[in-house]
Amino acid sequence: MEKMRRNKKLLAWIDERFPLSAFWKKHVSEYYAPRNFNFWYYFGSFSLLVLLNQIVTGIWLAMEYTPVADQAFSSVEHIMRDVRYGWLLRYLHSVGASAFFVVIYLHMYRGLMYGSYKKPRELLWLIGMLLYISLLAEAFTGYTLPWGQMSFWAAEVITSFASAIPWVGKTLVIWLRGDYNVSGVTLHRFFSLHVIAIPLILLGLVFLHLVALHHVGSNNPDGIEIKVKKNRQGIPVDGIAFHPYYTVKDMMGVAVFLLICAFIIFFMPGMDGYFLEPDNFIPANPMQTPDHISPVWYMTPFYAILRAVPNKFLGLLVMAGAIAIMFCLPWLDRSPVRSIRYKGAWSKIAIVIFVISFIGLGSLGIQTVSPLRTGLARLFAVLYFAFFLLMPFYTKYEKTKPVPERLTG
Repeated sequence: MEKMRRNKKLLAWIDERFPLSAFWKKHVSEYYAPRNFNFWYYFGSFSLLVLLNQIVTGIWLAMEYTPVADQAFSSVEHIMRDVRYGWLLRYLHSVGASAFFVVIYLHMYRGLMYGSYKKPRELLWLIGMLLYISLLAEAFTGYTLPWGQMSFWAAEVITSFASAIPWVGKTLVIWLRGDYNVSGVTLHRFFSLHVIAIPLILLGLVFLHLVALHHVGSNNPDGIEIKVKKNRQGIPVDGIAFHPYYTVKDMMGVAVFLLICAFIIFFMPGMDGYFLEPDNFIPANPMQTPDHISPVWYMTPFYAILRAVPNKFLGLLVMAGAIAIMFCLPWLDRSPVRSIRYKGAWSKIAIVIFVISFIGLGSLGIQTVSPLRTGLARLFAVLYFAFFLLMPFYTKYEKTKPVPERLTG
């Protein structure tokens, strides 16, 4: 009892100076979420967990890493071989990067299925897309830090794409690299961006994303606004408190997710070259080009689109357009319903074709170029853009199912 009284006094002391209890009630214990969340809603909380992992492991790795061209590779080997549990920290970070994009892509796919980008969540979607672009930048700068063969040549190839931009291209390449070629200056620049600049942007965007989410409320598989119908106490009749119901449920999901990640980290951290490429265990050599240069798997869909276009500048525009068009999604969908459950057959067929094309582009982006693969990449690229560009038509004119007045469970 004495301990409880002390805790209450401490909490009262804090509340006088900081709105801790009010914050907890507003955003956790009295934040009412739809009662019909399913499997697809785990990935938002998973992304926060992986972000925390990346920050913590990144800090520890930075303590032993040397961002100098002639020492970067050996410092990574030092971490792997000499630092106690250094191998574990590196695998947690490298596997965590891939896990981050797995959960982010599934999180975005859930948004596509259930219309989480539609009114009033347009700004929420836009902030999420800015987060995605920041993650791509963070992943690219981090990929160069081991300073292996693939890291060096991926930086060389990807930064060279900016040279295709008329008038300012060459200047932009020098600005990106900090030198006329990829060098130690580039490495140090990317290290600064990866460790300081981009994480600050990411944390700011995550904060804005969560604030926007709690302001408009969470979407659900039925696409019904739970704020419309409330009881006498002002509580949504189809809502339940996020804590303890969803916090306990998320903990179960987190346990399974961590088990899967632990299995990968301890038994197959390279994932057959998808997470850690064999060429990246060779020190960077500017005089020897690898047989095949490709980015990490989570960037390969856009890399395949870039390679599918014969003109370098047009390819860059099309690749940028593949990301930019996702910003327009809230205004492309003209369907009167949100969820794929109640949309017509055309929307269901379209999302299946979109997923196939995206996975197909990702697979082709990893492989070497051939006439057949280039043709397939062009086909998948057309299907990718068709999903968005034709959306105003097939969503507007297809026959939809009636949406129930209450959540279906």
